[in-house]
Amino acid sequence: MSVSSHPRSTTTAPERPTAIRPCVTELRLAAFAGHRRAGFGLGPVTLLAGSSGAGKTTALRAYEALARLGGGAAVDEVFLDASACVPDRARPDTQRRRGFRIGCTADGPEGPVRLDVAVQAEPELRIVGERLTSGGLVLLETALRDPARRCVQAAWHTAGSAPVTRAPLPDDRLGTTLLPLRVAGKTDGQRRVLAAAEQMVVALRSVFACDPRPDRMRSPVPMGSGRLLGGCDNLADVLWRTRTECGRRHALLVAAAGAGCAGPVTDMLAEPLGDGTVRGVLDRGDGFRTPFARLGDGELRYLAHALVLLTGPGVLEVDPAGEVPAAMQTLTVLADAFDRSLDPRQRRELTDLAVRMGARGHIRFVAAVADASWAEGTDGVTVVHLDP
Repeated sequence: MSVSSHPRSTTTAPERPTAIRPCVTELRLAAFAGHRRAGFGLGPVTLLAGSSGAGKTTALRAYEALARLGGGAAVDEVFLDASACVPDRARPDTQRRRGFRIGCTADGPEGPVRLDVAVQAEPELRIVGERLTSGGLVLLETALRDPARRCVQAAWHTAGSAPVTRAPLPDDRLGTTLLPLRVAGKTDGQRRVLAAAEQMVVALRSVFACDPRPDRMRSPVPMGSGRLLGGCDNLADVLWRTRTECGRRHALLVAAAGAGCAGPVTDMLAEPLGDGTVRGVLDRGDGFRTPFARLGDGELRYLAHALVLLTGPGVLEVDPAGEVPAAMQTLTVLADAFDRSLDPRQRRELTDLAVRMGARGHIRFVAAVADASWAEGTDGVTVVHLDP
């Protein structure tokens, strides 16, 4: 269903100076599935609220798609069912073409940088237009000139002997990610283009889409890489690693478990079963341990979200910008159906944890919830209402 062109947003987060670590501060869905002319600001902790069909999950998918494109993925790897992204009731043009448009703003040392992308979904999938702007200046612009060729014509800001440089770029990847290979950086204009492109790419990378699956978290899992999957199926395997690697973070996780689970919790650990697998358990402190298999759905989803918020790219299955120091990157967690199975105490504890972690600048949290009335007026929380 279509959403309001101007979703209602409320926040009590204080105004901050220009971000040191690049981060996405606005998501725009100009024409994407059920969204038309929609745009909303994103704070360190943002709750997308609305009833079923309001487009919460769609917005998260659009964000994740931009992140993957920013990481250099090909458009056919990102949009496996591109036709489903075409706006409702969109009619093809005379050449049978239909598509969609999404974009975002990344704040950082270069100030706000905007990226807008037009994707053709039919009759063949390709990126047909892209614009990167900063301070009202177009730094990169691409357009499809010849549908028979698998490329777009690109023009980027030079500000040298020639105001712009023109060259063809592939139509299956973001031009913004390719600029470091094409721009020499000899003029002030070229250096500005490179700085803006880098800020956008770093802001979009390190995204972790999370929707814990309790039914898969209860069973023993093989010991593996220790990197948490999006469904958190291998939570026990990750505990085996994190408990020994960072005692301080593990103590915080145990404290969070005690605040959100029924009964006392003195430790949270993985037990090896002797067959190459481990199972997650809660230590109750009296010689008794409760296996994850006996925990409720809400408890398991709560524990998974707490672990995600207390770890980072080295533990989560994400794609960080390896060429950029970790201190300059921000992890963004996209949590679909965040409030599913959680009781009021659990969702409040997790939101407070997200606010505390977000205040440090290392993590941002964007979650979809059915109702956010319980979070209205909370310091550091932005609530965006999507109206069907």
